[in-house]
This record gives sequence, structure tokens and C-alpha cells, in this order.
Amino acid sequence: MAKPSKKAAKARPAAKKSAAKKPAKASKPAKAARGPSAAEKNRFTLYGFAGSTNTYTAALMLSLCRHPFSYIHISLRDGAHKQPDYLVKNRYGQVPALRDGQNYYVQSAAILMHLSEALQKFEGKTEPERARVREWLFWQWDKLAVPVYRLRARARGFRQFGDEVRVMYDTEAKAALAVLEHELVKSDWIATKKPTIADVGIYGVVRFCHDASIDLSHYPAVTRWKQRFEALPGFAPPEQLLPMESRLV
Repeated sequence: MAKPSKKAAKARPAAKKSAAKKPAKASKPAKAARGPSAAEKNRFTLYGFAGSTNTYTAALMLSLCRHPFSYIHISLRDGAHKQPDYLVKNRYGQVPALRDGQNYYVQSAAILMHLSEALQKFEGKTEPERARVREWLFWQWDKLAVPVYRLRARARGFRQFGDEVRVMYDTEAKAALAVLEHELVKSDWIATKKPTIADVGIYGVVRFCHDASIDLSHYPAVTRWKQRFEALPGFAPPEQLLPMESRLV
């Protein structure tokens, strides 16, 4: 039999391999957002008083970090902060105190520093930045917090002193706000280009200037900074963070 010519062989269509299509992979269901574990929920307990500006500062930091925490109300009016069971937590007999696991931390500025390091949030990124953050925290207590808090306490009837002392504190508070105004004219945030615990700590004082009869309208850069801070995710006012009774998570 004569072999078919090469041309005929080329013209003959090649048999296609029947390849069964692989079934399309079912798309994986989207993972549900993981909520905090039981250990994370129970990590922090804040002990404080609803009217305490320093307790608010610590609670605000936890809220800005989006970290759950339990809150134990310590009644200053009933002297609960001087009882032995509380003095074990805070040797100074003051609020706030923060439990982190098995350890207790006191003094609001020290609590801010601990939370910033532990949660790695609102911190400086370099050593010079971290040093600058610490400087502003120490400046806050040296120059701003004392006169504002003394004037607030007088207005609320917790402290009594004459007009001469009131004028002294008022002058000191306004001098500190002038320093802050000068800094915030140059930058959106106090210590670095992003908010840090320096902003958290100083906001915890500036928020209560109104209670101290200090008009912030004379400090427009401070006022704008305050508005920026209050727009941060996780921000909440004192009445939302500090109830008049204990609250567990």
C-alpha cells in the first residue's frame, strides 16, 4: 500500500487530547476579624476615680490604643485610696493605678510611658524622638499641670486660696500655654510629626483649662491641635471612659 504523502499527513487534523477542565477552586470564606483573646481582655485593669484628670489620661491612652480594660472605681470621698488593699497597688495612696498582668504601675506619666512601650503605640521612633517625648511629659508636670489643676480644684471647691495665689497660678498656666502655642505654630503635634504620649499627657491637662477659667481662644494653635487630637480614632471624653461604678470586660 502506498504511504500517504507528507502533504496529506499535514492536512490531516491532529487529534486533540481531551483535557477535562479542572473544577474551579471554591473561594475561601473571608476570615472573620479576630477579636481580643481572653488574655488580652483581662490584661489591663485601671483603678481610678471618675473626676480624676489623671485617671482620664490613663483611660484615654488605653482607648486610643484600642485595647480593652476593666475599670475599678475607687471612691476618694470614702477614703478607699487610703485603705491597705489599695495601698498594695499604689503606695502613694493616689489614683490612678494600672494593673498589667501581675504588675502595678502608678503615676499617670509613668503609666503612659509603660503603655507606649508595652503596646508600641504613640511612641517616638528614634532615641532622640523618645527623649523629646519624655522632655515634654516632664515639662507638662513642671509648668502646665500644677497651675491648671490647682485652679480647677479651687473652682470646684476642693481647694481654698486667696486671689493673690489664684493670680499666681493663672499667670503660670498662661505662660506655659504660650510655650505650647509657640511650639504648635511650627508643628501639628507636640514632640514629633505624629501624635505621641506627649500629646496624650498634655491633652489630659489642656482639656480641663475651661474648668480652670482659662480661655483657650487666646491660643489658636493650641485650639487647632486640641481639635486634631479629638479627631483621633479611639478618642473619647471622660464621661464615656470613666463611669461612677466599676466596669469589667
